[in-house]
Amino acid sequence: MIVDPIQNPYAPGAGQRPPELAGRDDELRQFDVVLERISRGRPERSMVLTGLRGVGKTVLLNALRGAAVRAGWGTGKLEARPDQSLRRPLSAALHMAVRELGADDQVLGTIRAFVEREAKPGAKLRDRWNPGIQVPATHGRADSGDIEIDLVELLSDIAGLAQDRDTGVALFIDEMQDLCPDDVSALCAACHELSQQGLPLIVVGAGLPHLPAVLSASKSYSERLFRYTRIDRLSREAADRALETPAAGEGARFDEDALEAMYRVTGGYPYFIQAYGKVTWDLAPRSPINGDDVAVAVPEAEQELAVGFFGSRYERATPAEREYLRAMAEAAGDADDASSVATSAVAEHLGRKPQSLSPARDALLKKGLIYSGERGRIAFTVPHFGKYLRTQSE
Repeated sequence: MIVDPIQNPYAPGAGQRPPELAGRDDELRQFDVVLERISRGRPERSMVLTGLRGVGKTVLLNALRGAAVRAGWGTGKLEARPDQSLRRPLSAALHMAVRELGADDQVLGTIRAFVEREAKPGAKLRDRWNPGIQVPATHGRADSGDIEIDLVELLSDIAGLAQDRDTGVALFIDEMQDLCPDDVSALCAACHELSQQGLPLIVVGAGLPHLPAVLSASKSYSERLFRYTRIDRLSREAADRALETPAAGEGARFDEDALEAMYRVTGGYPYFIQAYGKVTWDLAPRSPINGDDVAVAVPEAEQELAVGFFGSRYERATPAEREYLRAMAEAAGDADDASSVATSAVAEHLGRKPQSLSPARDALLKKGLIYSGERGRIAFTVPHFGKYLRTQSE
């Protein structure tokens, strides 16, 4: 059969759910158990998903939220930003959750008090949050100005409402590593308090591999407070399913050589499977798609990734930061890009003292282009980024 580009089933968008969510069955089943246990009054921990960019953390986070909605829970979602306080986005997310449960004036008043506590006197109208909450703020509740006290009170009120209605609340936080230290500490304290009270509210966070270290640095008990799940590349079987199932839905298929070639070039990373799959489908003349079709598609797919996926990140770096990134790639050599490299090796490669490179390294950490999973070592947050940088320097 002719392969029609209009029927291309692959979806390489940021956070866009692929046509086949392969390789995440265990995480989905585990979350169903968590929801059911909490619904029955059983103790459960909040959850944290960690992994590199492009492994599908946001997609999985959305799938888990969908499971909570189907279970009749109230849900809200926010994306953390390093330059933004937690109060405003959290209030918007929790407002949505409360609306799903059925509005309660007292709880809505607490949400309003919580977010309005951040508003500065004389702030312009455009700088004030308009939550669409018509009830007045509940004074004396979640408005002390201490984020830790206020967050405990706010989440306790919302969880209490859910308990009264025989359901629960799930709060989903993407890019959780970008929360400021005070907000991380407050969130951990609130989760700890809720778990001790047995209230039906859980937090499901997603972030880069160093997120557990961020949480641990805030509260030592965070290691026992959350259930940590590492989201990684797909197995060969799951990667094949991510390609074959959507193709079969359109009456097409990949032969064994094509599947082997796709796994080799994508490394099993979900975003790359969608990106290479889309280009291969567009360029293949007919089904079954074979290894030669993949070989023809690889250069074009790599060019698209070089501009959109890798290039956009590289452009965010200053000249000094780009020098540091290239040195990281060259110091790592042909090692797996998911592996870390010693900061001393980067300094040695550049012929500099490690201390002189601290500003560039710290800026890259803040921009989320690299992370430090252990003292004295760093790694790229983006798979295959080192390979891209080595190619650019050739």
